[in-house]
Amino acid sequence: MKKGFSTIMSAQFFSSLADNALLVAAVELLRSSQAPAWQVPALGPMFALFYVVLAPFVGAFADSIPKGKVMFVSNTIKVAGCLMMLFGSHPLLSYAVVGLGAAAYSPAKYGILTELLPPSQLVKGNGWIEGLTVGSIVMGILLGGQLIGPKLSPMLLGLDLPAIDTGVDTAPEGAISVILFLYIIAAAFNLYIPRTTAPIIPMTSAWELVRDFSQCNARLWSDKLGQISLASTTLLWGAFGNIRLIVFPWAAAALGYTTAQASNLAGIVVIGSVAGAVIASATSRLDRATNVLPLGIAVGFFLIGLNLIHNIWTAMPFLVLMGALCGYLIVPLNALLQHRGHNLMGAGRSIAVQNFNEQACILGVGAFYVGMTKLGLSVFVAIGVLGLIVAGTMELIRRWHRSNLVRHGEEVERLLVIARTDGH
Repeated sequence: MKKGFSTIMSAQFFSSLADNALLVAAVELLRSSQAPAWQVPALGPMFALFYVVLAPFVGAFADSIPKGKVMFVSNTIKVAGCLMMLFGSHPLLSYAVVGLGAAAYSPAKYGILTELLPPSQLVKGNGWIEGLTVGSIVMGILLGGQLIGPKLSPMLLGLDLPAIDTGVDTAPEGAISVILFLYIIAAAFNLYIPRTTAPIIPMTSAWELVRDFSQCNARLWSDKLGQISLASTTLLWGAFGNIRLIVFPWAAAALGYTTAQASNLAGIVVIGSVAGAVIASATSRLDRATNVLPLGIAVGFFLIGLNLIHNIWTAMPFLVLMGALCGYLIVPLNALLQHRGHNLMGAGRSIAVQNFNEQACILGVGAFYVGMTKLGLSVFVAIGVLGLIVAGTMELIRRWHRSNLVRHGEEVERLLVIARTDGH
């Protein structure tokens, strides 16, 4: 890997670690304030909101200045959201501001991979970055649970500064104070990300950006390989983005767990998800990425299977396997999507299109789940419905790809040849 790749990975790790630890602190803030039950699953859609609203602009912004600087500015916005939550703003509003920073961060994070690495290392680079991202998600949730838990929380609240009233009096506030430093560490790494030789593309007017984004979105959806990889990653991340929050009420209902205990469960998923991502990066090829589509159907049935688990010793291996399957699926499909997007429109814009679709799916699925919660349906019913949606939609995507092979075989083969040539 080229020089600077490890710096990008370090910055991504600490930034994502803080995002997910903050999610747990926000859940506990809502629960301790006895907020309505629907507000906990609403955290996911609120985080996704700016990904969708600002999608036409963040990709062009990421291409208009060096991507290391974009990542630094984005982390600063996350720090602002973290401070808002610490000093009393509503957790939903504060986490939406953190989502604003994440929306600007993502095109730069993924876009710089295509600028820094040759196509032959793109799958491997994605394997590392996706494995690290999934790992930081799980470790962040685990860390958040520890920070609000009965062991660390009293220690944090006991650390008072002489002659200064910090105003930090509750477990979530103590946790947020630590998380703030994680964002600062990520910002420090951002300052050392190397500038690549990729050309800077100036931003145009808002109307031009919206029109350009619409054209890019249509171009990727019309590409016979781009549409399949985009549909697959959109669905998988849409499901995963909400399962991270659904696991809290699921653990409470199935295992009787508190917020801190439920966050500990997420720690075991890291073993499978990172292993799956690493295996995929070592064994998958860019031109064979669509071969993993049938496994996506299994993800839906794994979700449904959660409803059959009421014992921690059964839950642990089950969650490890589910994590491994997700990690193995996302890496090759994401690499293929980045490859097609980079060829069609450039790195920053293609990642913005990807984020728009994935976060719109998170927003839609999250709103659907919130609606079910407001109607009084149990978490078991919600997980069952989500699993059926994932399995059924992945089967439709698989049939879509098969139809493309039958009806547009020459075009698909030409695109696969490009992927095969660039990938080696």
